[in-house]
Amino acid sequence: MTGNPRHSLLKKLQSDLPRGAPFDLGALDRLGISSKLAAHYADSGWLIRLAQGVYAFPGDELKAHGAIKLLQGRVAGLHVGGKSALALQGVRHNLATREQWVLWGEVRFDVPAWFTTRFPARYVSARLFDWSDDALATKSLTVPPGLPDGLQVSVPERAVLEMLYEVGTHQSLEEARNLFDGLRNLRKDVLGQLLTRCTSVKTVRLFLTWARETSLVDVDEFRQRYTLPVGSDKRWMTRLKDGTLLTLKPHG
Repeated sequence: MTGNPRHSLLKKLQSDLPRGAPFDLGALDRLGISSKLAAHYADSGWLIRLAQGVYAFPGDELKAHGAIKLLQGRVAGLHVGGKSALALQGVRHNLATREQWVLWGEVRFDVPAWFTTRFPARYVSARLFDWSDDALATKSLTVPPGLPDGLQVSVPERAVLEMLYEVGTHQSLEEARNLFDGLRNLRKDVLGQLLTRCTSVKTVRLFLTWARETSLVDVDEFRQRYTLPVGSDKRWMTRLKDGTLLTLKPHG
């Protein structure tokens, strides 16, 4: 039995791949396991097939972090963003029983059913920043302490702007304000760089309004140091999904 090549590959599979995380044909191929052999292992009960080309070990309790890492390998720029990124870094309000994951990426993408049936999620592909400086795009992602290596999460400065972008659509104004009030020790230089590259007037104006009200940053100093894309000098108004009229002045 020990001389059986398939048995040796199976032992390698079980020892080399982490538990609690799904894996795809690319990971299996690196271990010398073909798609045909993976299908055989699934038919034999050594693996379970989550979707076409996606597998896991039977009996494993899949963790969201490992599943997100698999998606990151498939979708350009995919990362945990907005409210979810803030929560992973200690900024929370009222936690739902099954909190919805907020994922961001650079291209359109439908989160697969094998993921959403286990981990409720929504995906945002809006181009919120003009990444003329590619270094900032990378610098504004991090791996918070205690999370698996390689899991990409927005730093708080980026996450709060992603959250504000969704206000009025998928994010309530009240919850966003409560989370905003919980922000502490944001890096002013990173905020300034992100704000200057932000493509959403609403997001910039809402940040400046609440930053002025909470003294999170010195808004007037920010105006002097950075060219902020606030649009015209007129008030900006929009009716939110819940019927609330949101009115924002150019500089908070």
